[in-house]
Order: sequence, then C-alpha cells, then structure tokens
Amino acid sequence: MSHHHFEELEVWKRSCRLSVEVLQLVEGMTLWALRDQIARSCISVPSNIAEGAERETDKEFRRFLNIAKGSAGELRTQLFIGTKAGYFDPEITKKLTTEAKEISNMIQGLSKTLKIPE
Repeated sequence: MSHHHFEELEVWKRSCRLSVEVLQLVEGMTLWALRDQIARSCISVPSNIAEGAERETDKEFRRFLNIAKGSAGELRTQLFIGTKAGYFDPEITKKLTTEAKEISNMIQGLSKTLKIPE
C-alpha cells in the first residue's frame, strides 16, 4: 500500500519551483492559447505527483507519475514552440527545458522504485 508524503519528495519541490518560473515567464504573454497550455502543463507536473502520492496503491501512484512525466514532455514542447515563435529568450527556455528534462528523469526513477505486484 502506498502512502507517500509528496511534500518531502525532491521531484515535487523542484517541479513546483519550475512551475513558478514558467508561470512568471508567460505572465505577460498575449498569445492566450499557448500561454494557457504552458500554464496547464507546468502546473500538471507537481499536481499529478501530489495526487498520485495521495492514492491508495503504488500502482495508482505510478499511473499519476506517468501523467506527470507526460506533462513535463508537453511543457518542453511548448517552450520549444514559444521560443521558435519568438515569444521567449532561448537562454531562459534552455534552462527551463533542462530542468524539465531532469524532473522527467527523476519521475522515471521514482516510478521504478515503486513496488507493483506482478
């Protein structure tokens, strides 16, 4: 049975910090569709980690970790598009993208530690 304290997970802390940085980046953005998608994907990463940690089983936790990892990939894609479209400074998005990749790796590592019955 799973009972994880998500507030203690470094991956949750880092993904929260990343979300704040990304939200600050898009704050004044006028392309609402991209701004909304970026905001949703960055918020989804720590939110799904937390939701999964609060579930009853490691199997459920793993499912939410997979969703969080997918959202991190979605965020990287949106940052890439926003940069290529001229909305973001490439140096800023390079740093954010690197952090999103590291968070994805951390999520994958955490997922592998969960005990799932065969």
